[in-house]
Amino acid sequence: MILDTQPRVNPYKPFTEEHEMFRKSVRNFVDKEITPYVDEWEAAEIAPLHELFKKMGQLGFLGLNYDEAYGGANADFWFTVILCEELSRCGVGGVPMAISVHTDMCTPALAKYGSHELKEKYLAPALRGEMVGAIAVTEPDAGSDVASIRTTAKREGDEYVINGSKMYITNGTQADWICLLARTSSGEDYHGMSLIMVPTKTPGFIVSKKLKKLGNHSSDTGLLTFENVRVPVSNRIGDEGMGFYYQMEQFQIERVVGAIGTVAGAELAVRETIKYCQERKAFGKPLIANQWIQFKLGELLTEIEAAKQLNYYCASLVEDAKHNADARDMSVVKIASMCKLKAGRLAREVADTCLQFYGGMGYMEETPISRYFRDSRLISIGGGADEIMLKIIAQMEGMSQAR
Repeated sequence: MILDTQPRVNPYKPFTEEHEMFRKSVRNFVDKEITPYVDEWEAAEIAPLHELFKKMGQLGFLGLNYDEAYGGANADFWFTVILCEELSRCGVGGVPMAISVHTDMCTPALAKYGSHELKEKYLAPALRGEMVGAIAVTEPDAGSDVASIRTTAKREGDEYVINGSKMYITNGTQADWICLLARTSSGEDYHGMSLIMVPTKTPGFIVSKKLKKLGNHSSDTGLLTFENVRVPVSNRIGDEGMGFYYQMEQFQIERVVGAIGTVAGAELAVRETIKYCQERKAFGKPLIANQWIQFKLGELLTEIEAAKQLNYYCASLVEDAKHNADARDMSVVKIASMCKLKAGRLAREVADTCLQFYGGMGYMEETPISRYFRDSRLISIGGGADEIMLKIIAQMEGMSQAR
């Protein structure tokens, strides 16, 4: 698939005709290969990622922003924006999340800092859909406080010996490899961490438990254990001790991608609620005839459009950083944090308001809004809680000192 790689000139009209053709292609794929199966995958509490990713890889959907040498499309970030928006139309949160982890959360550092050999061995097959990837940062005693992780990777000759555990790992029970953040030197802060590629078939790697969640049921989430797992030192991404910084870069992409999908999902939820309120009658007239409902839904659509434009601004910053060596990465950090904060809080308001307008029907499992209510809650927690986003914003605005 040959894609336009030129930077967008007008940030207010970011999508070209080629972008819209791509959107149509993704929408057709979602309608055919994802939406018809989401109820089945939700009930099974897992989606067949190897099968699904293979189909996506054949269409070039898994490596939009990566080097063509490893099977990517070397496309601009607006193609990723489209992918996130269209995946959100499938009517479930778990599947888009599983895909986004693979495309934009566990692979950016590998693509940017990994050796040629590592990219040939892990990135290329991931982009072809032949391998499923996962990112392992959170631990039972270290969530948003990444500096507190305890999993160790001690060097013995030409190998790292890994011990520890990781919690809430999306794709964790199906992954062929894990991008692992571990301590490669002593200390209790952000120094001395490294990102290491760990094949899940390595002896000592254990999926201790598949976790049950409030929502996003179609996405498998694992508790992982590492017991004397040995991998070559050459499996390290980039320089030793730089893992925390590489992971912070990955978090920025994760946050803006999550925000884009969340806002698109919120818009779909509101528009479906409008349809329901047009059809549902109470006291002899459609619910939508109630002016309060009209005004509230109109307000939500306004908030959604504002959040969407903030996301697009952040996307333009991400794209600019690819073409401009002097682009201010710190601007991306702040705006991505704002995007995620706004998206999470807006999704919670949309979920609560729309479910209320559905009334008793909204509380029923068979109603899509009930699933949205459960699934959408995660965005304010995963990838850095709201409070972490606020802390970042406050620090970057000079309101507090970073420690």
